[in-house]
Amino acid sequence: MNLEKILSISGKPGLYVLKVQTRTGFVAESLLDGKKVTVSLKSNVSLLSEISIYTYEAEKPLAEIMQNIANKENKGQAISHKEDNAKLSSYFREILPEYDEERVYPSDIKKILNWYNMLQERGMIVDEAPVVEEEVAPVAEEVVAEKEKAPAKKAKAKKE
Repeated sequence: MNLEKILSISGKPGLYVLKVQTRTGFVAESLLDGKKVTVSLKSNVSLLSEISIYTYEAEKPLAEIMQNIANKENKGQAISHKEDNAKLSSYFREILPEYDEERVYPSDIKKILNWYNMLQERGMIVDEAPVVEEEVAPVAEEVVAEKEKAPAKKAKAKKE
């Protein structure tokens, strides 16, 4: 699951996809309504790929937790983030049994489940396809072959 360009912007609902970086910030598109917003560098922005969840041994990346939810739900919707805290904690314990209950708050669990369901609705919960390098080489060879077939351009003589 690739969360590289998915953002959470403090003070704004939902998730955003990073579109363009500008000199003073960047432009992001909302996953809720598709509207584009400009965000300054002063805003508190979190890349989902950089978020980790506390466990008793170490921190687990959010992408791994989202993948665990996807595996449990067979890539379908997870339980609603509006369920009561006891049910959410029980569900999250099934996903990540070793999560640190003292440092991972119910609000964190709600946020993760809300984000997962939002990404799932948009069809963004997919397995990462392995990169196949063999397909790149023939394409490069075709480009080189095309350049060799093309007649060389003659340089224009400069008039003095």
